[in-house]
Amino acid sequence: MQRIATSSVCSLCIRSSRPTTVARSSLQTCISQRLASQHFKPRPSRMVLSDRVDRPPPSRDDRRQRREAPGPFGGMNKKYANIDPARRAGPHRAIGGKDGNGGKTRERENRRGGPRDGDDRKALKMQRALATVSYGKRTVMKESMTDYETFDNFDLIPTLQVAVNEELFKGMTDIKPTPVQRLAIPALLGQRSPDDLKRPTEEMRSFLLAAETGSGKTLAYLLPAIDALKTAEAEDPELKAYRERWELEKQRQLEGHSKGKPFDEPHPTMARPKVVVLVPTAELAHQVTKVSKALSHVAKFKTELLSSDLKPQQIQRNLYGPRGVDVIVSTPHLLASIADSDPNILSRVSHLIVDEADSLFDRSFAPVTTSIVERALPSMKQFVCCSATIPRKLNNFLATNYPKMVRITTPNLHAIPRRVQLGVVDVSREPYRNRKDLACADAIYSIGRESAGHEGPVKGEVDVRRIMVFVNEREKTEELANYLREKGINAEALHRDTPEKRHGEVLETFTSPAPLRIPTPSIASKARSLANVRVLVVTDLASRGIDTLAVRHVILYDVPHTTIDFIHRLGRAGRMGRRGRGIVLVGNDDRKDVVAEVKNSMFRGQALI
Repeated sequence: MQRIATSSVCSLCIRSSRPTTVARSSLQTCISQRLASQHFKPRPSRMVLSDRVDRPPPSRDDRRQRREAPGPFGGMNKKYANIDPARRAGPHRAIGGKDGNGGKTRERENRRGGPRDGDDRKALKMQRALATVSYGKRTVMKESMTDYETFDNFDLIPTLQVAVNEELFKGMTDIKPTPVQRLAIPALLGQRSPDDLKRPTEEMRSFLLAAETGSGKTLAYLLPAIDALKTAEAEDPELKAYRERWELEKQRQLEGHSKGKPFDEPHPTMARPKVVVLVPTAELAHQVTKVSKALSHVAKFKTELLSSDLKPQQIQRNLYGPRGVDVIVSTPHLLASIADSDPNILSRVSHLIVDEADSLFDRSFAPVTTSIVERALPSMKQFVCCSATIPRKLNNFLATNYPKMVRITTPNLHAIPRRVQLGVVDVSREPYRNRKDLACADAIYSIGRESAGHEGPVKGEVDVRRIMVFVNEREKTEELANYLREKGINAEALHRDTPEKRHGEVLETFTSPAPLRIPTPSIASKARSLANVRVLVVTDLASRGIDTLAVRHVILYDVPHTTIDFIHRLGRAGRMGRRGRGIVLVGNDDRKDVVAEVKNSMFRGQALI
C-alpha cells in the first residue's frame, strides 16, 4: 500500500495529480506530428518563384478602404445590420452539411489540403519552387506576337537594322525575332504596332522581361537602348559642338600640311556612359560585350567592359579613354567601387539594365545593385530587369519599389525548352551500385561512341561532342574531373575558385558556335580514350546566362535543389530552338518523385511549379 507523504497540498489536488493512462495510438500521433513539424523547413522566398509574374501590383486606389469606425452612438437607430456586403454575397455552406454533390465536400477538401486545381504533380507542389503564368494569358501573348515577323517591323534606326542583318546574323537567311524580342522591343521603343512609329516618353519607365533560357533576351534589351542612345546623340548640342571643333582642327592641320598639336580636348562622354548593363559574372559580361561590340561596328558607338579579370590600367583606359564611352557592361561590385571614387560616373545614365535580376537582387548582390540604381535614378529614362526565373522575393521588391513596372512575360516562361529531352539513370541499380562517378563516365562514353559512329560533313572527320556536367558543390568539380581524366575523358573543372584568366579559356570551347571536328579515331585509340568528347564539370556558376550554343548534352550529376536550378541547368542545352538532351543521375538519397514529375512536365510541355 502506497503512503502519501505529508505536504501542504490539499487532498483534492493530490487526487487530481495522479497519473492518467494515455492511449498509445494518440501518443504516437502527437509524437509523429511533432517530428514532422520539426522536419519541415519552409523555403526562403528567394528559392520560391512568384505566381504573379505577369500581373502588376494592385494600385493603392484599388485596395479595399478601411471601414469607418462609428462613434459611441453610431449603432443607434439602425435599420440594417452592419455587415460587409462582400461577406454577404453568395450562399454560405453549412459545416458538415450536404452540398449537392452527395455529401461532405468540405471535409474531403480539408483532408486533401484544399480544393483540387486539376494539377496532380504532388511532389513539385510540396517543393513549390515555381509558379506558372495562366494558360489563358499565354494564348493572348501568342496572338500578340504574330504581328512582328521580321526585324524590319521594328522602328529601329537604319544603322541598327543593317547591324542586325549583316553583323549578328551574317550569312543567315529567314531571320525572325524570338518571342521575347517580339514582345519586348516594341514595348521598350514605345511602338504600338508594326505600322506605327516609336513614341519615346520623357518620364522614367521600368520594365520586367521574364522569358525562358536561351530566348534572346540580350538582344531584346540592347537594341532599344542603343536606338535611344543614337537618337539622343544626334540631338545633343554638346556633342555637335565637339564634332565641329574636331572637324575644324582636322581641316586646319590638312591645309597647313604639317603635324600640329593633336586635338586633345576630352570627349563629352568620357567616363559618362548613357547605357549601363549589370551582370552577375565576368563570363556573362564578356558575352554581352561581344554582342554590343558587334552592333557597334555598323551603328558606331563605344562599348567598354569592366570586369575583375582585367588589369586596373586597362579598366582606366576603357573608362577614361579619349574617345569617350557610350555603353558599359560591368559587374555590380566593380562599378560600385569606381562610383565611390568618381560619383559622377553615373550622372548621365539614361538606360540601366539589370540582367539576371534574380541573382543581382539576391542578398549577396542586392545592397550594391540597389546603390547603383539609386545613383543613376535622377537621369534615368528606362530601367529594365530581365531573368528566366522570378522568385517571390524579387517580385515583392519590384512591386514595392516600382509599382508601375510593365511586366513582359513570354508564353514559355518557367518551362524547359521543348526540344530538350530528359533521361533518368537510377544509379542504385546494377551495374553502378550507387557509384555516380561510374554512371557519369558511362553516360559520357555512350554519347562519345554514338558520335564516333557517324561521320561529319567532311569525310574522315567526326564532330566533337561538348558536354556540361553540373554538381552542387565546388569541391566535387575537381574530384569528378580528375576521375573522368583517369578514364580517358578530356574533362575540365570550373568553379568559383578557378582563376579568372582560366574562365575564358575553358568556356571558349563551349560558347563558340563554330563546329569542332577531329580525324576519325582509330580502333586502338577508342579503347584507351575518348578523343571526340570535351567535358566541362561546373557548379551553378556556369548555369546563368552563358550562351552555350555548342552544348547539346547536359548531365546533372547531382539532382538540383529546386526547380529553379532545373531550368537554368537544362537551359544550357537546346538554346535558340536547337535540340538538346539532359541526363539526371538519381540515387537512393535523391527525390526520384520530383525528377519523375519534372520529366513528365517536360513531356507535356508544361511550365514547372
